[in-house]
Amino acid sequence: MRERARPLLIIGLDGGDPAFIRQWIGEGRLPTLARLMREGCHGTTGGPELISEHGVWVSIVTGVSRGQTGFFYFRQLEPGSYRLRPFSGLDVDAEPFWSRLRGGARRVVVVDVPDVFPVGGVPGVQLANWAPHLGWSSRDPAYRPAAEPPAALRKAAGSAGRRRVVREKTPSTVKEDLRIFHQLRHRVAAKGRLVRHLLTRERPDLAMVVFCESHTAAHQFWDYRPEANHWKGEAAPQLQEAIAAIYAEIDREIATLLEALPEANVVLLSSVGITDHHPTIGLTEAFCRQLGYEVPAKGPRFSLNPLVLARRCVPEPARVGLSRRLSRDTRERLLADSFRSGTDWSRTTAFAIPSLYSSSLRVNLRGREPQGIVAPGREYEQLLDHLTRDLLALEDPAARAPAVRQVCRARDLFGPEAHPALPDLFVHWVPRPYFVERVIHPTVELIQPPLEFNRTSDHTHAGFVCFAGPDIHARGVLGEVEVLDLAPTFLRLLNMPAGENLRGRPLAALGRATVKER
Repeated sequence: MRERARPLLIIGLDGGDPAFIRQWIGEGRLPTLARLMREGCHGTTGGPELISEHGVWVSIVTGVSRGQTGFFYFRQLEPGSYRLRPFSGLDVDAEPFWSRLRGGARRVVVVDVPDVFPVGGVPGVQLANWAPHLGWSSRDPAYRPAAEPPAALRKAAGSAGRRRVVREKTPSTVKEDLRIFHQLRHRVAAKGRLVRHLLTRERPDLAMVVFCESHTAAHQFWDYRPEANHWKGEAAPQLQEAIAAIYAEIDREIATLLEALPEANVVLLSSVGITDHHPTIGLTEAFCRQLGYEVPAKGPRFSLNPLVLARRCVPEPARVGLSRRLSRDTRERLLADSFRSGTDWSRTTAFAIPSLYSSSLRVNLRGREPQGIVAPGREYEQLLDHLTRDLLALEDPAARAPAVRQVCRARDLFGPEAHPALPDLFVHWVPRPYFVERVIHPTVELIQPPLEFNRTSDHTHAGFVCFAGPDIHARGVLGEVEVLDLAPTFLRLLNMPAGENLRGRPLAALGRATVKER
């Protein structure tokens, strides 16, 4: 018989940057996080799951790899076709670790874990998308609120006020940024109030809440930092410390949650960090087409669609401005149509799945793609080698340095049986604090035209993790923690077996005894 474990409280900072956390702890701005680090152990997250920011939380809470789920971006290729479609946690066939509590007596409180949705049969309350990070339309199914039990959404409004939607906006005015700043501050307080109410009412064995405001704030106020390359702080001095202020608000709410579950073991966790970076989608398209991997369809494709005609007839700068007036859904439909019909698939050997910052390249493989022309085996391997050499040969003339930092093969990261939805190559460009207009290949110059979306920040490939509490005996620095080791560790802290379907292993470095039997 297993002992009843102490409560486990997991607090997430979506997009919580490890460097910011350490800097502001050192400056005394985050006293609650500082205490947790001092009383426990801490490190950074790593491993293949961090090859992309999208879907990190799914890997964290399911313990199931991208190699099995196939989730790597919000826009993916539908296997067996050349159709692009939205992809989210709704498309993932893997359940969060708290589904192991189904049918038992132990209760949960789960609020706003990104890309993760309620599962039935687990006692307690689960809320999804009550206050999410929105870089997309709030009407998208991936961002619709959901609850288990369903009545929990109505009750949440009674205890914390109406659901609060704050959407990241790019570009934005100072007035808009000030409004978003105040909205985020109020939303942090509301989420803290909601979770405190649920903790007091439910007295859960497991509670997990993610503050998504750290993610939205980092992108929205990135250029107000004094060190920003595109500095906007002179126009709004009160926003120069906006990111730090949101982190400090979250720190205060964390303190109140710890008071509500004073005997809990605590995990503080961030998904990924943030850094200077501009989109590279135009460079990726130029690379594939100008180096002959992707062949454009012959001749202009006739269409009476006014949006398609406008894209062909209107000059580029005006087209960018017009594109910003279209809904995101409309732009996605246009992109998918252009992708599918604008390529001569019968002569294309490799192509890019359109993505903003990192690049995802896929071989037009015979037997896998509808019109694949590259033979599996030796021809496929030689093409991957050739693509890698060409990518690593690209130079950024403004920096006089390589333009590409890393090229990774999906099968090297996730094994030979990796999900067919994954690209063959993940390409990470060197993050720059400026828009890269051109890069040089030994045989050609690649030009990136102006983009309608040109946010100046993106994500790093490491998060932050800290363990503290009565059963956490380790102190100091843990080093790098594999993302897939987190779910088994959470289960161990709940005195539950990890099971055989999880690839990760519980962290032995925490110093806690293994699952106790008596």
